Amino acid sequence: MVTLAAVIPAAISWLGAQASSCWNNITAMLICLLLLALLLDYVMCRKRSSRFPPGPTPLPFFGNLLQLNLRQPHSTFQNVAKKYGPVSSLQVGWQSYVLLSGYKIIKEALGQKAEDFADRPSVPLLRLVGCSKNSGGILMAPFSSGWKEQRRFCVSTLKSLGMGKKTLEKKVSEETRYLCSEFKSQEGLPFNPQNLVNNAVANIICILTLGDRFEYSDKTFLKLMHLSEELMKALSGTLPQMMAIAPWLSYLPGPHHKLTSFSNDVSAILREIVNDHKNTRDPTFTRDLIDAFLEEMEKVKGNPDSSFNEQNLIKIVHEWLTAGTETTSSTILWGLLKMVLHPEIQKRVHEEIEKVLGKDKAPMMEDQANLPYTNAVIHEIQRCADIAPLAFPYITHQDTEIDKFVIPKETIVFNHLSSVLKDETMWEKPYKFYPEHFLDSKGQFVKQEAFLPFSAGRHACPGESLARMELFIFFTSLLQHFTFHIPENHPRPKEDRVFALTVAPLPFDICAIPR
Repeated sequence: MVTLAAVIPAAISWLGAQASSCWNNITAMLICLLLLALLLDYVMCRKRSSRFPPGPTPLPFFGNLLQLNLRQPHSTFQNVAKKYGPVSSLQVGWQSYVLLSGYKIIKEALGQKAEDFADRPSVPLLRLVGCSKNSGGILMAPFSSGWKEQRRFCVSTLKSLGMGKKTLEKKVSEETRYLCSEFKSQEGLPFNPQNLVNNAVANIICILTLGDRFEYSDKTFLKLMHLSEELMKALSGTLPQMMAIAPWLSYLPGPHHKLTSFSNDVSAILREIVNDHKNTRDPTFTRDLIDAFLEEMEKVKGNPDSSFNEQNLIKIVHEWLTAGTETTSSTILWGLLKMVLHPEIQKRVHEEIEKVLGKDKAPMMEDQANLPYTNAVIHEIQRCADIAPLAFPYITHQDTEIDKFVIPKETIVFNHLSSVLKDETMWEKPYKFYPEHFLDSKGQFVKQEAFLPFSAGRHACPGESLARMELFIFFTSLLQHFTFHIPENHPRPKEDRVFALTVAPLPFDICAIPR
């Protein structure tokens, strides 16, 4: 007769054998999966042409992700280029990226071979703010007939509305008076100029796209400015930076999803403004870009393939408001910071402005030729500010040869614009604030071919002439009316760079003393 005492040990022994067998099977399966994954990793990432650009050795699965400085990605690109050359590569997961650096290489890519670097990839980080290959607009839209149509429309319409003309110069000059009045109201006490500068620059974009400027206290305007500021803050976080190169992170929950909310709120405000334009539009008089776009929508009504639709309109206005404000505003803030850090340069600017313009004549673009030192300082501010160190990425539509390397079809390519503005072969003192970069031996202004703050190629900034006008008139007007200095008992402002989509200075306080 079998007793319980005899059965239990036998049962335990049998279960142990089964567990051991099961564990061995699981272990074997995991080992097989790991080997399969390693093989797939090799096939996906390492079997490259001998002419593929060199780069740091990637780790399995991670690639070079752990080697990236996600807070300052352009510094990683700089280090890679220094070690592996101006045409180099990085790998994140199974995605390869090619990095182009230096004036010679980027000129070749965006000049002679611009067609090969004209298309845009899908960028999950930008998709969260509504910028994707299928969302319309011109910033990240694919290189297609629709994109070409919208870019031509924007440039021609903004020109007809005054971009690059006297009519808009007067509007910019008028806005500088509002800005100078706000600076004067600070009564020489310490203040942070960021919001005031943002408001002034944004108003120029509002005049062109929405038809009029806003009072700085207007609720709708303040909400637009607040949402734009929050959008840029959210973009500067570590996780959003990682998403730019690790797309799968966009699907995880987290604060980065606020980007979508901020973008949707801006779009809702713009949709209300567009609806108001529909009700008040006069077909015989075009007030702004919205009116012009609505007119084009009327012409193509019934054509579902046209790029002139309301979604595209809102996207384009959103892009102009965000990009057109942030870039110019950040550059002016860098300019004010440079002036308080270099009072000897500020003094020379004051002397030239006083000699040419005096205290009362409002600066206009025609005065630029007579203010060579001031013009050189503005250009050097742009060079040193380097607010867009990385151009938005491109994707090759065919195998492309750059230098002695071959970049395969559908490879994502970054142009490191910072390496052009600080190319040691093109600039005498690339890492110093040195206005003489733009002056000849006689003190006259000279252009520099390596000055590419607005990028180049098919996606060069369409608002370059507008930005140049704003920078000259705003900066010259502010220096005409004020002397700027560091507040007493305040530490010297830092020149640390805050990287989001553009590079802004850290918040700082200044004193503006009327001249």
